[in-house]
Amino acid sequence: MAPCESCHAGCCRAFAVPLTGADIMAIQRRLGLSFWDFVCRWADPTGKIARGRVPHFFFPDAPESPFVICLMHFDSLFLPGTMKCRFLIECPPDDAHPLGQARCGIYGTRPSACRVFPTKLNATGDLVVLCNVPPSPREGGHPAYDLCPREWEPNEIDPIQSVQDLVVTKYEFAFFAEIARAWNQSPRSWEVFPEFLHLVYSNRVQRESDIDSEPAAEKQAAATGPLPTDRQHLVSNGAAA
Repeated sequence: MAPCESCHAGCCRAFAVPLTGADIMAIQRRLGLSFWDFVCRWADPTGKIARGRVPHFFFPDAPESPFVICLMHFDSLFLPGTMKCRFLIECPPDDAHPLGQARCGIYGTRPSACRVFPTKLNATGDLVVLCNVPPSPREGGHPAYDLCPREWEPNEIDPIQSVQDLVVTKYEFAFFAEIARAWNQSPRSWEVFPEFLHLVYSNRVQRESDIDSEPAAEKQAAATGPLPTDRQHLVSNGAAA
């Protein structure tokens, strides 16, 4: 039985989950949610969230602060004083499970970062490496944030699907980093960011005759042109993290 079975889902509580544009588009399309229903920008001044692996975005209202685009966190229903992923479904604690049990409410559409936890590719990209998962990422924190109850075993990781997930995740974050570079050349307001993403990804399929050597994401981002900053219909409660 994999460590996730009967778990309280500490990883879905302790970590800010970074998103790619593809993750956002997939969740919107498959679940019928708006950007503002589940996406936030998480300030990352020390780089602890990005860890050099996911892109930072900048916005005019906080020009010195790097942000990572993440899933929202809400208050836990059963563990007061703690937070959880917006999509985590909790069960109340009981004698057998003092922290309760929990499961992902969008498992089939979960973000790339969730799909590949706790693995990475080796240097040549042909082996899956099980990462060392610390017991708790927060010293002296609430036990709700404790992670896997035991080490994972190699036979608990699918050798085919895991490689495919890791390759796609690596590619999508690289593509999102290109988008970030284009955005950061002329940052616009957070309120128009979802429209910007939609325009970029809606132009992701091109005719062969129209393709040149310019990086695809930067070309698409440049093609969006200036976006207005006064579109109040894009703003909703919780739009700014």
